Amino acid sequence: MAHISLREDLPGIVGLLAFRPETAQPLGVFTDALLQGPSPLSRAEREMIAAHVSFRNDCHFCRQSHAAVGAAHLGGREQDHALFEAVQFDPASALVSPKMKALLTIAGLVQRGGKTVTVEAIEAARREGASDVEIHDTVLIAAAFCMFNRYVDGLGTWQPDEPAAYRGMGQQIAEGGYALAGVRAGA
Repeated sequence: MAHISLREDLPGIVGLLAFRPETAQPLGVFTDALLQGPSPLSRAEREMIAAHVSFRNDCHFCRQSHAAVGAAHLGGREQDHALFEAVQFDPASALVSPKMKALLTIAGLVQRGGKTVTVEAIEAARREGASDVEIHDTVLIAAAFCMFNRYVDGLGTWQPDEPAAYRGMGQQIAEGGYALAGVRAGA
């Protein structure tokens, strides 16, 4: 049960966006810029970072929803969903590039605390070919998802248990973006 009066038919952050349309629109625009705007990281790679940090923060809704969006960006096949599961549970053995593994390590450090990011972790990412923009975007996504995870869980939102419940939402966001999702939730 949510800690505040939210619509019972809207899970996770969707219910929070509908509750406060004033914040839904700017949060949607910010998330669109972060996860779907211009970046040397693909949309799927940025969703991997969001899902990984959300997993580490034990935020079921964000973990499942961003894994579903990311898998949709890759085509939405079962192997795409399996890849996102692997990235969440064990990024070191997931079938992603060495650069992505290094960036996920940085994201995990940010999740623990900004000051845990080490020169060694940054240099390891650089050795794998990560640019300053990719490192910047990784840190910003990880930091933002710490906030989003705490927003969703701190207000006790309702969250479906089954991963399949997130797939349709993931496809819609992959196609229409987060800004539009924020506007729809606020309607």
